[in-house]
Amino acid sequence: MAINVLVVDDSGFFQKRIAEILKPVSDINIIGFASNGREAIEKNQSLNPDVITMDYEMPVMDGLTALRNIMNLKPTPVLMFSSLTYAGARITLDALDAGAVDFLPKNFGDLQHGGSKIRDLLTDKIKNVAKYYNRNASPEAYRVSSLKVEPDPPAAPKVAPVKTSAAKTSPPQSQVTPATKPVVNKGSSKNDTRLDQVDVVLIGTSTGGPVALQKVLTSLPANFPKPIMLIQHMPASFTGAFAERLDKLCRIKVKLAEDGDVLKPGVALLAPGGMQMMLDRSKVRIIEGDDRVNYRPCVDITFASAAKHFAAKALGIILTGMGSDGRDGAKLMKASGASIWAQDEKTCVIYGMPMAIAKANLANAILPLHDIGPLLSKEVGY
Repeated sequence: MAINVLVVDDSGFFQKRIAEILKPVSDINIIGFASNGREAIEKNQSLNPDVITMDYEMPVMDGLTALRNIMNLKPTPVLMFSSLTYAGARITLDALDAGAVDFLPKNFGDLQHGGSKIRDLLTDKIKNVAKYYNRNASPEAYRVSSLKVEPDPPAAPKVAPVKTSAAKTSPPQSQVTPATKPVVNKGSSKNDTRLDQVDVVLIGTSTGGPVALQKVLTSLPANFPKPIMLIQHMPASFTGAFAERLDKLCRIKVKLAEDGDVLKPGVALLAPGGMQMMLDRSKVRIIEGDDRVNYRPCVDITFASAAKHFAAKALGIILTGMGSDGRDGAKLMKASGASIWAQDEKTCVIYGMPMAIAKANLANAILPLHDIGPLLSKEVGY
């Protein structure tokens, strides 16, 4: 069955070029074009596309406003076209917050002269979104526009906290559903390390990850006493803007990882795009990506380094994403005695990476997205 695509862009050249690029692909069918956001909303209702490609800058109604309306009226997977600039990154991150499932680079030179390479990229994105998009996911999986982030108390400076013997504070019970409590491994066997004894938390994710990471990290308290490593599949030009955004929203500190960074409590280090992030005892190594590795950064590589240097005193978490990156690294972590959590299917935008963990029987816990942050605070943070 062909995948029906609605192309939304105010440029006649862009509409025509996309049609030319996709014409030889037998199982993708362009069913319509829209030249502004308002028209996109109307055609989404009348044409029922499987996937929408969306530009940002358009007359009458911009792409971001149209996207928000589409996700409220008739949710449909949307691929945003984005320039690979800092400003483009910020706009794209806004679109992902509003419900876009993924993004594509918009380069007129590539579109004008690119051949099979640009066709393969565009085709793969459309087919993967159509195939793996979780249409049964709960609405919270797709956007964070309604997320309320409590501000830091006025007297709490944003610095790396020092763990003290102060009274422990659990998250509100309403945030921890009874169904999630029994699946959390607290050290039930000889080879299991208690979760409150882990020294580092690692979180790997891909498609849908920017929203998922934001939801997890914004729920952590300022005095979260463990270092966190974040591996998000993302271009190099985007990761700096993403780290800045998370840092502004979160009570913990978030920064783009640099070679030689020291792991600190309450500090999350985001792997730079195009590079690989590895642990070397208490320090971070940032190395050039190898062309033989599909993902840069790669969750498997970071998890493998944690297995080597932290063994059982590490917790790996796999969130929404396409493919199976993280599965092999999680196997190594499990073999060293570490615990692995995976996001559940209902709250995943793309149930690929967590499904790979679940099918390999590697998960100590399978959790709804909204429970992961509170449980981190409760089981690992104190």
